[in-house]
Amino acid sequence: MSSKESVFTRLYVGNGAFDIVGKRKRWYMIFGGLVLICLLSITFRWFNLGIDFEGGTKISMPAASATGPISTERVETVFKEAAGKDPSAVQQVGAGDNATIQIKSETLSVAEVTKIKGALFEQLKPQGPGGESSVAQISDSAVSGSWGGEISRQALIALAVFLVLVTIFLALYFEKWMAIAAMLSLLHDIVVTAGVYSIIGFEVTPATVIGLLTILGFSLYDTVVVFDKVKENTRGLLGLTRRSYAEAANLALNQTLLRSINTALIALLPVIGLLVVGVGVLGVGTLQDLALVQATGMLAAVLSSIFLATPLLVDLKMRDPKYKQQAERVAQRKANQARKAELGESLDTAERAEADLDLSDDEAVNAELRREKAMAIASSVPSRTPKASDAKRKPGGRPSGKRKR
Repeated sequence: MSSKESVFTRLYVGNGAFDIVGKRKRWYMIFGGLVLICLLSITFRWFNLGIDFEGGTKISMPAASATGPISTERVETVFKEAAGKDPSAVQQVGAGDNATIQIKSETLSVAEVTKIKGALFEQLKPQGPGGESSVAQISDSAVSGSWGGEISRQALIALAVFLVLVTIFLALYFEKWMAIAAMLSLLHDIVVTAGVYSIIGFEVTPATVIGLLTILGFSLYDTVVVFDKVKENTRGLLGLTRRSYAEAANLALNQTLLRSINTALIALLPVIGLLVVGVGVLGVGTLQDLALVQATGMLAAVLSSIFLATPLLVDLKMRDPKYKQQAERVAQRKANQARKAELGESLDTAERAEADLDLSDDEAVNAELRREKAMAIASSVPSRTPKASDAKRKPGGRPSGKRKR
């Protein structure tokens, strides 16, 4: 079997072959470094806030003229010549005859807007879907920054209420450590998604805020499924010595790993399709903003639910002395098994029982009984009690008496 086949086989079987929890310090370093980079970018670069958050003026015009399509580069050049400053953003929205070009800039006076609209019409001659060409085809609107601030405040309130309710639910359904681990994982997803927007410079629009709120449920969904399996695997664990809490949690991760990957792929495919449609077919607009934040957030959520949430749960849970003692008993049991294995298979039953006498006090009585039983078996000869029917047989082996008819 090739290495590729063995990986897929272990992934399908889910028997704990991937030691994810055991390498949790490595994941902490990776995710910690990523969060630190995102926080630094948010602190020093902040976000590329759209006009809906900062306020300003938006000018819209058809993307076609009598001579052909109008490029965004040409529009930006004309705007800069007329206004004497660069626009905040120039983007095409839609495709075909309904395509439009939107220009966003800081707040302009009425005179400045009139001058810019005149320059755009004189140099580019934009035409509407019906072929008409006039200055009326170029529209403008002023956006107040207070509207974006109100949206931001409402989004933060919704986020706070969501986090409080989910924390209470997880604490009641699972336990407090699972609720804390899930919230830390969710906080990671929010910071990373926001940090990616800050680092790359994606424009933050109301659609971005809506998309950020939609990924919260997806982020918790996969984590809750894994935690439910952890809860199942660790039921009655303190009275057993087969696995420690970390090993049982790692097994739960392996058992749900294939499902997590399949869920992520199925969820990301339509989002990627939405992104392709938004950019390639309909132009840059609301669909792109929504798809970008969803794709970034979903990818961060899947990775954190696998490599961060459960390892955090294990470390929080191992703060309890009861689970520490149970892990020590598991380690002692495995050490005893390793010592037995070192004796080799060539030792007979009596020798293995003799070697067992060196084990812990809890096993001394059982080892003594095994040794005595082995010596009794080795020194005794099994006897055969003759059956009553054999005493009645003749020397020739035929039974005595007449044969019944």
